[in-house]
Amino acid sequence: MSSETPQLEICNLSMDHYPQIKDLMDRVYHDIGGAWEKTTIAKLIKDFPEGQIGIVDGDKLVGMALTVQVDYEQFSNPHTYDDLIGHRNQILNNAKGDAMYGLDVLIDPDYRGFRLGRRLYDARKELCRQYNLRAILAGGRIPNYHKHQDEMSPAEYIEKVDHKQIYDPILTFQLSNDFQVTRLLHKYLPEDEQSVGYATLLEWSNIFFTPEEAVLKTPRTTVRVGAVQWQMRSVSSAEELLSQVEYFVDTVSDYQSDFILFPEFFNAPLMGLADDDRQVEAIRYLAKFTELFRDKMSHMAVSYNTNIITGSMPLLEDDKIYNVSYLCRRDGTVGEQRKLHMTPHERWDWVMVGGDKLKVFDTDAGRIAILICYDCEFPELGRLLAEQDVEILFVPFWTDTKNGYLRVRHCSQARAIENECYVVIAGSVGNLPQVDSLDVQYAQSAVLTPSDFAFPHDAVLNEATPNTEMLLFSDLDLDKLKVLHNEGTVMNLKDRRLDLYQVHMPGMAVELDTPR
Repeated sequence: MSSETPQLEICNLSMDHYPQIKDLMDRVYHDIGGAWEKTTIAKLIKDFPEGQIGIVDGDKLVGMALTVQVDYEQFSNPHTYDDLIGHRNQILNNAKGDAMYGLDVLIDPDYRGFRLGRRLYDARKELCRQYNLRAILAGGRIPNYHKHQDEMSPAEYIEKVDHKQIYDPILTFQLSNDFQVTRLLHKYLPEDEQSVGYATLLEWSNIFFTPEEAVLKTPRTTVRVGAVQWQMRSVSSAEELLSQVEYFVDTVSDYQSDFILFPEFFNAPLMGLADDDRQVEAIRYLAKFTELFRDKMSHMAVSYNTNIITGSMPLLEDDKIYNVSYLCRRDGTVGEQRKLHMTPHERWDWVMVGGDKLKVFDTDAGRIAILICYDCEFPELGRLLAEQDVEILFVPFWTDTKNGYLRVRHCSQARAIENECYVVIAGSVGNLPQVDSLDVQYAQSAVLTPSDFAFPHDAVLNEATPNTEMLLFSDLDLDKLKVLHNEGTVMNLKDRRLDLYQVHMPGMAVELDTPR
C-alpha cells in the first residue's frame, strides 16, 4: 500500500469483484483451504446481495464480509460449519430466516490498522436492523488456542480472552464489537488446526427486533406525556373541581397525549369544605371523595382516549388512611399504587400509614410505575422497578417550599440516570389559606432523562415555569432507552456488581399489573 491516505468506500459485492475476492481469501485463508469457488460466491450474491459487503480503496477490494440469512432457532444451537453448506459447496441461504449468520470477515493485511473490520461489523448490524432480524450469529475461530491447548480447556481459554489475559485475533475483536459468546462449538471446522477444531458461537442481538404480528400489537416507540402543573384554588363543590380536571384531560386529548399526570393531593381544596377544621378530620373528609374521583377520571380516560395518573388522593380503608395514586387506563381498567413512605407531616398530622406493595403497570404505551413524592427519595424502589423494565416513572408530588421541591427534583433526576428511564414529575402551585398546612405550594414540573449523548445535554427534556399553572407536553423516544441499555457511554444497569450487592423486598416481589 502507498503512503497516501486510503480513499475508502463501503459497497455491495458483485461478481466483477470475484478475482479480487479470490485473491484476498487465498491470502488470508491459506491455512484452511483458501477461497470459495466462483459458483459459491455467485450464489451468495444472488441469494442475499445486501449481505455481501466490501470495502474498496479506489478500485481495490481491501476488506469484505460474507453473510447469509438463517433460522435463529436452528443456528443458535450447536451446529458445525458444514450445516451451512449444501450440494457442491453451495452455502445455504434461508430467505425467510429471522437471523443473519456471519460467514467470513477478511481484511487485506496491508490495510490492518484502519479498523476496517469494525466498519464491516457496523454495516452488518445496520443491515440486521433494517431487515428487522433477530440477531447476527457467527461461529468464531479461536486461532491462538493451539498455543495453549496443553495448559487449559477451550472454555478456560475463552474466559481468559474475555478478561484480556490472552489475546486472540478473532475472538478479541468480536468481543470488542458487542458480540456475546453463547456456547462452545465442538468439531465446528475440523480442518482448522489452529483452533483445534473448536469455535465459539457468538451472538449480537438486535434490540430493535419486532416479531411479525398484527400492527395494532406492535410496541410503541414514541410516547407523548402531559404533566399538569395544577393551581390550588378554592372551590365550592367536587363537581367544580372535576370540571377543572376534565378541562386538562380534554386539552391533553386534543394533543393526542398517551398519558396525563396530575399532582399529589390535587383535590385538597375540598378539605376547605369540611365542617371540622382539625387536620386529621379534614383528611378523612377528603377521603370521602376518592371513589368518586377515581370513577370519574376512569370514565374520562376512556372517553378522551388517554391514560390518566390521578396524582394522589387519601383512601380510607379499615379505618386507616392511605395516600393512593390510580392509573386509569384508556381501556377502562384501573390500577393503584399506594405511597410507601409517609412524611412526618402525613404520619403525625394526618395519621396516614404507608402501603406495602410496589407495582409495575403494563400499558398500551409502555411499562410504567408510580412513586408518590417522598417515595422517589428512596433509590431502592427505583432500582427494583428498573429490574422489571420500567420505561417511564411518574412522580406526582406536593411540596410547600423550594428546598422540599428540590429534594424531589434532584432525587427524580438521579432515578432517571441510575435506572436509565424517563421520569415525569408534576406538582401543584398557588395558595390555599383556608386549608391548614396547605396554605402555600412550590413546584416546577419537569420531564427528566438519562444523561448521555442521545438525550438533552442537561438531562432535562422539558420543564415548566416555576409556580405557574400550565400543561407540559413531551414526546419520549423509548428506542433511545434500548440503545442506552446496550450501547451507552456508561450502562448503569448492565454494570451493576450483582456478585457484591442486590436489592430485594423480603417476603414479596414487585407486582405486575396488566390490563385485562
